[in-house]
Amino acid sequence: DIPRVNGHLAISHAFGDKSLKSHLRSDPHIQWTNIDNKIDILILASGGLWKVMSNQEAVDILKKFKDPQKASKQLIAKTVK
Repeated sequence: DIPRVNGHLAISHAFGDKSLKSHLRSDPHIQWTNIDNKIDILILASGGLWKVMSNQEAVDILKKFKDPQKASKQLIAKTVK
């Protein structure tokens, strides 16, 4: 079952739709971080990931993999489970 805005558009497709603007929040959470060679892991994810796992759980999953694509696929698998 896909969540829909006002019974019409799927949430991910509703962004930018002016007729549904009153039904959406567009307040981003922004955190500034300097990225350099000291950063081991960077996770860019939507709220769907953070609803099902903590920051530490996500990091623990990623640390098990050397290949970033395999690590990302594992995060996705855990998220949609």
